Amino acid sequence: MLCILVAAGVQLYEQLKSFPILCFKVIIKMNVLLLKEPRDTESGTDPYIKELASHGHKATLIPVLSFKCVSLNTLSDKLFQPEKYGGLVFTSPRAVEAVEKCLGPEERREEWNNAVRDKWNSKSIYVVGKATAALVQSLGLKPLGEETGTAEILSRVIIEREDTNIPPLFFPCGSIKREVLPTALRENGVPLETLTVYQTAEHPDLEKNLMNYFTEQGTPASIAFFSPSGVKFCLKVVQRLSGEQLMQIKFAAIGPTTRDAMTAEGLCVSCTAAKPTAEHLAAAIAKALQESPTGHST
Repeated sequence: MLCILVAAGVQLYEQLKSFPILCFKVIIKMNVLLLKEPRDTESGTDPYIKELASHGHKATLIPVLSFKCVSLNTLSDKLFQPEKYGGLVFTSPRAVEAVEKCLGPEERREEWNNAVRDKWNSKSIYVVGKATAALVQSLGLKPLGEETGTAEILSRVIIEREDTNIPPLFFPCGSIKREVLPTALRENGVPLETLTVYQTAEHPDLEKNLMNYFTEQGTPASIAFFSPSGVKFCLKVVQRLSGEQLMQIKFAAIGPTTRDAMTAEGLCVSCTAAKPTAEHLAAAIAKALQESPTGHST
């Protein structure tokens, strides 16, 4: 009888020894600071907070930028003359929101829906990213290029699709836009007309909100930047508030352009989203937080 029990015990030990240890992995809930403004959704929860929660982490949003629409009368005039242009280009949600403001008056909206919208839809409507594409669709327009992710990639798509003898593409943009897309199109002979429709500035409550966050929640395990402007406006405050714990933070970037801006400032970037979406950024941050504190990768 004793021999049988010993044999059974040995067999059980061998089975447990070969059991995958990953089955017992515990996810530690960590704080993640997202340097962006909340985005309204039907569920009421920002998608970045939702996605990080699905990985077991608590995310907090702090707006970094403030925006002011400008040149709306000029923008409105151009929007209602689609025959003068070869198409539209949107690289940010803010530009689409400026268009939305131009369609505020009821008679303007009616004219847009009944006559102007279809004329634009007969042309190419180029966008970068899902957020911009969703807003463009809300205007009744049919976007192209939402999967491109960056202005660099979108410019290549436009160059491949468009002839050099078309009327100019109309590009409503921000005051601190990068020149990658306009330069690429110009060098390849694709005509483009730009109009600054919003100005970007530092959010007036940025420093106060950051100080409150660090006071109440301490130094986060990860901080994500969403634009070069965000890096410019709040990096020094983050560095000051983090102090000696700065090197322990996993810094994340929404895309390669933001990553390059972070690297230029001397930050060690732990991860970059494969695509500029909540799902991809959350996955990248979750993976980085599982790695050793000193392990950084891009």
